[in-house]
Amino acid sequence: MSDSAIEVDGLRKLYGDTVAVDGLDLTVRRGEIFALLGPNGAGKTTTVEILEGYRRRDGGRVSVLGIDPAVVHGKRGTSTDPTARRWRERVGIVLQGTGEFDELTVGEVVTHFARFYPGADDPARVIDRVGLSAKTRARTHTLSGGQKRRLDVALGIVGRPELLFLDEPTTGFDPEARREFWALIRDLARGGTTVVLTTHYLQEAEALADRVGVITAGRLIAVDTPQRLGDRDSALATVSWRTPEGSWESAQSATPTALVAELAARFGGEVPGLTVSRPTLEDIYLSMITT
Repeated sequence: MSDSAIEVDGLRKLYGDTVAVDGLDLTVRRGEIFALLGPNGAGKTTTVEILEGYRRRDGGRVSVLGIDPAVVHGKRGTSTDPTARRWRERVGIVLQGTGEFDELTVGEVVTHFARFYPGADDPARVIDRVGLSAKTRARTHTLSGGQKRRLDVALGIVGRPELLFLDEPTTGFDPEARREFWALIRDLARGGTTVVLTTHYLQEAEALADRVGVITAGRLIAVDTPQRLGDRDSALATVSWRTPEGSWESAQSATPTALVAELAARFGGEVPGLTVSRPTLEDIYLSMITT
């Protein structure tokens, strides 16, 4: 078995004369959480839909769990094809909105979807994991936006997928619910599930991802850990402090520890209002997509 869950070489997708994905290369390792970042129109969604098998590519090579999604969902793959069926059972997808199920209850919906998978998780356990136990008997049209999003996630993980695609998974979540969801994703990854995450929440990418990739103009321009992306770990630090007169001063330094020691000596101890900061992931990301 390959160490890679996803391998992409030279991926291209055209819409008429418009190049949506332009020679993209990408490798996602098994068991990692990989966040794909990019502005609207950068080719992010098209790339993910090709990996999921829902959109045809115009060039390049794609392997997802050792299978070409174009074969699974193309003319050679049908719903009765054992290879296609087994591949779909191994992949979980949480779209931006799965939809409503009108008068069905949460329990009925998750139980129904569980029947599609031979090795499905226990529906009650899945409902509990996404924080909807209290809503098991509630009809889905009565759920709040955030609760419906949790139901979408439950349907994506009930089949115990090896690979899980999450498209803006915490839209509509309050801060507490978002952090509970992050704990769930970390738990899935610890259990061996590979997670591909698209999100506009840079804090979410930093909290969850082992690595992040930045797409712009159809190209993957950078891949690294959140801490090292764009040489963030070696960027100049900004040291700020309050003067005895009450005004604020700041300086950038490649050796902030030395600067802080110098300030402490100058002040004879504690430095009023001292802060030391480096560029955030959002700072680095915005600099990449605007240059």
